[in-house]
Amino acid sequence: MRNKTIKTTLLVLCLVFAHFGYSQIAKINKRADVKLFREIPNLNPVTKILQDSITKKEEKFKPSIQVGSIVHMYASYQQKGFGPGGNRATTGNDPDAWSKDFNLYRARVLVGGKLSKNGSFFLETDLPSIVGRGSDPDNPNSKNVKVAPIILDAQYEHTFGNHMVIAGLQLVSHNRNGLQGAAGLMANDFTFFQYPYNLFENSPLQGNFGRDLGVNTRGFFLDDKLEYRFGIFTGRNTGEFVNDDPALRYVGRVAYNFFDAEKDYYYAGTKLGSGKTLALAGGFDLQGTYRNFGVDLFLDMPAGAAGSITANAAFSAITGGTDTDGTSFATLIPKSTTQFLELGYYFNKTKLQPWIRFERNDVDADGLVQTEGIPVDTFNNLNTATVLGGGLNYWFAGYNTNIRLSYTTWTQENSLGESQTQGQIWLQTQFFIF
Repeated sequence: MRNKTIKTTLLVLCLVFAHFGYSQIAKINKRADVKLFREIPNLNPVTKILQDSITKKEEKFKPSIQVGSIVHMYASYQQKGFGPGGNRATTGNDPDAWSKDFNLYRARVLVGGKLSKNGSFFLETDLPSIVGRGSDPDNPNSKNVKVAPIILDAQYEHTFGNHMVIAGLQLVSHNRNGLQGAAGLMANDFTFFQYPYNLFENSPLQGNFGRDLGVNTRGFFLDDKLEYRFGIFTGRNTGEFVNDDPALRYVGRVAYNFFDAEKDYYYAGTKLGSGKTLALAGGFDLQGTYRNFGVDLFLDMPAGAAGSITANAAFSAITGGTDTDGTSFATLIPKSTTQFLELGYYFNKTKLQPWIRFERNDVDADGLVQTEGIPVDTFNNLNTATVLGGGLNYWFAGYNTNIRLSYTTWTQENSLGESQTQGQIWLQTQFFIF
């Protein structure tokens, strides 16, 4: 009883500190250039400004640097079988058992700077694993307290008028959700299936939390309404397949904004009633026999006097192919489709935002070559999963400080062919300061 009281007291203190402490210190620096920090969206709609007819004397350029930080910490109440790493074993296990945790999820240090009139850089660190109790799925009774940070982003950008080249370690995806910044998410976290093969070093595409090394190009046409991105990246080290001559990864997308233009390199998941955005896009992600094509739609605009609506939807068709010669992903990535939908409403006065989310990874393997001998129907049923969730955000200090309460369910079959649904309750605090 005493232990429960202490945990409850700590949770209340965490919420009080977040509301009254960070709301005072975590205010956006008006002089800061938010474009240098990829993770935070610029809420000021992009507009064309007519140049003065009188030529102004150019100010002498001075290099500059900015430092910031983003932190996500949460309290959770979660069933053992929840999530892609959930334990849904049918022998000697209770997947419906609940566990309580307090965890530090993200603790990123961001550094951005201007090196020249047209050149800038962005550097970001993160924790490779959660700090807290039960963060090791192989040892749920452990407590992870010492975590060395890793380099998450390391980029140099050079602009050429309305076009730019970005080189280095960066977020890579063919769809919007996979290119969103952590500070501007509407849901409690990123989706599970929008870049399912690019998340970790042991993933088929050998990513780094959705990042990859390479060179990306980006630009705008039609009064900044039409955006293109095309990049060449390392992807999986396919030397093991093709005589140490690795195939490269090609990722691109084209998006059209019908109202306000979007210049953020990492997109916003919600804009908190700022401006009008309706963006339709399509993209691709290719390497060897791996193919990923998708479309996405994002809507964020006023809806009635009370506030604004946010809708984010995406569909992707993915396959690793069936050809096992050359640069083959046939045994690594099965044929599947992913569907995603987020819907929320932001109330201007109260700064509250209820939201719901749907995701599905529908696996439809293309023959035994993709299942490595497992019967196709069995493989498909075991690997198809559905996520349903919803929550309430309190944006009392915007992106700088907020609290999010959510409940999410994960549905997937176990080895006996029985459908299991487990849940997760998550109370998260975010603060972003620079």
